[in-house]
Amino acid sequence: MIDWLGIGHLLELSWTEAIAGFFTPLAIFAVFFLAQLILPGRRVPGYVVDPATGEPRRYRLNGLLVFAIALIVWATEITGMPRDWFYRSSIYAVAGGTLFTTIFTIVAVFGQPQGRIKNPILALWTGRVQEWSLFNNRVDVKMYFYVVGGTMLSLNALSGAVYHHERFGDDANLGVFLYAGFFTFYVLDYFIFERVQLYTYDLIHENLGFKLFWGGLVVYGWLFILPLWGMAAYPDPGFSPAWTSVWLTGTVVLFLFGWGISRSANLQKYTFKRWPERKFLGLIEPQYIEAGDRKILCSGLWGVARHFNYLGEGFLALAIALVFGYFANPWAWTYFAFIVTLFLWRQRVDDRFCAEKYGAEKWAEYRARVKYRIFPGVY
Repeated sequence: MIDWLGIGHLLELSWTEAIAGFFTPLAIFAVFFLAQLILPGRRVPGYVVDPATGEPRRYRLNGLLVFAIALIVWATEITGMPRDWFYRSSIYAVAGGTLFTTIFTIVAVFGQPQGRIKNPILALWTGRVQEWSLFNNRVDVKMYFYVVGGTMLSLNALSGAVYHHERFGDDANLGVFLYAGFFTFYVLDYFIFERVQLYTYDLIHENLGFKLFWGGLVVYGWLFILPLWGMAAYPDPGFSPAWTSVWLTGTVVLFLFGWGISRSANLQKYTFKRWPERKFLGLIEPQYIEAGDRKILCSGLWGVARHFNYLGEGFLALAIALVFGYFANPWAWTYFAFIVTLFLWRQRVDDRFCAEKYGAEKWAEYRARVKYRIFPGVY
């Protein structure tokens, strides 16, 4: 079975190494928590209102600094940890990370009042509270998930590229290195625009249950590199020089196209939520439907489709599937399949939530004005 899956190279650790891999996430969780707690950060207001004060909750952000230091520590090997360790230990790390996040979730969920969710299993999955800050609001748990998950996504991808190079040398697949570059750019972009995340779905709507603990730490940090589990074991696909140029250039263009859609749409929504009357980029006039004291943006990219940013994520994921050059290999498509499934489900959940938030009549008006969910002219 392991040979058929093509992941035998990830099970070659000694027992001592396997145990170390199992506990690697716990060490990462602790080190990153201390880094976020100790390193300087800036405090900014977010979108979510603190019910105790009636004012927007304030968040302490230092993700870019934590990310930069983590990259330097990993690249220089000053801890003695080999640069390919995160990749080689990834299966054991996922197992350990799942156990530890389960324990953390149990403590976090059942340490809170019961609330409206009576079923303990459902409460464990979805959580009982939306917000949780520690040490006088120096560490917000949701933002901590983003910092750990995003940084480890980049480090795991880079670690896989190191493993691939050491295994294949001159016969290495340039697409693997480009893949690591894609995700490192993706994460760097996130930290540059870290404040924008305070206005996104997870921060506003999700509760702190296993879904968010495991999803933010293990899925985002370790399992987003699932394509690499299979593809790092393959050498260069052997295309001609001309086709290699078309293939690699095309995936870069497609990735940047998807990133541009997603980033622009998120920035437009962020601008509208902070300054409702301001033109986006000084060009796009905000048009909206009033629903009581709320406003539904329906111009610019948000007038093209109701979740146009998800389309950008889809193109980005497609580029990641194509970058390896093994177009028929199922491993290459695992991230794309996950992203498409996630956002198809999420947009339906968000539609139901928005109908409650804005009122069925106003949401129906918005849907009549912006007909497509994600892909204009298609869906």
